[in-house]
Amino acid sequence: MFTSQATLHRVAYDGSFRVAETSSKPPKGKTIGSKRRLKTAVKNLDELQQRLAASDRHSLLLIFQAMDAAGKDSTIRAVMQGINPAGCQVFSFKKPGRNELDHDFLWRTSLRMPERGRIGIFNRSQYEEVLIVRVHPEILQQQKLPASSINEGIWTERFESICDQEKHLARNGTVILKFWLNVSHEEQKRRFLRRLDKPEKNWKFEPGDVAERAHWDDYMRAYEDALNATSTPWAPWYAIPADNKPYMRATVAETITAALDSLDLEYPSPSDENRQAFAAARQRLMGADG
Repeated sequence: MFTSQATLHRVAYDGSFRVAETSSKPPKGKTIGSKRRLKTAVKNLDELQQRLAASDRHSLLLIFQAMDAAGKDSTIRAVMQGINPAGCQVFSFKKPGRNELDHDFLWRTSLRMPERGRIGIFNRSQYEEVLIVRVHPEILQQQKLPASSINEGIWTERFESICDQEKHLARNGTVILKFWLNVSHEEQKRRFLRRLDKPEKNWKFEPGDVAERAHWDDYMRAYEDALNATSTPWAPWYAIPADNKPYMRATVAETITAALDSLDLEYPSPSDENRQAFAAARQRLMGADG
């Protein structure tokens, strides 16, 4: 069995998670060898992905949520760098378009769920609807909702809808892992300044991201409520310290590897009919007509 530091960071299922008690920095003494851990985990993940595709009974959905500059893109790149790209699907969800607003808030992510045998990755997700929309509730007025549905209970109802969907997916073979990359307010500032100071990183900087820092406390409250309401045994949240990128990447990779390993994925065994066909094919290949 593969192990992971993520068990230290898994959000409890009892609603006891508190952002204020969650560190953005790794536990002391846990950062040594992070790059080696990542390399090992990626190698193991490559093998497990092949088994996932061959068995064709499960899919894997990875959801990444974080404040800007927490390292979502670089973590996805680092963790999936040794994986067959044909077995992965990566989607980034931005501001909903007109067609998306003509459907319910889960519609656009529902279209992107991974098929059996594949790994789906959401860079931001349906959870934006209980995060940024909650911090900026005026967005609800743009979502063409019935007036009666915009009430104090809308967030609880959305949590319920998300949990119901995740339970349905899990029952049908989708393994769901959700990562909140917990970057500190101070580290985010440092990374924003680095984007401004380095010309090759200017393209990653959005002035609006700085404006959102004024809502930091509101976002933390929204994250706390969302993680408490939707961390379940079938779709757990992991609050991963993000101030140290090597530790964050290694921990995410090990968490994915451990989850896939727990499925006891096996390559399918050929049937008697297959074996006979294989023998005939071998004989033909070894013969003159091969």
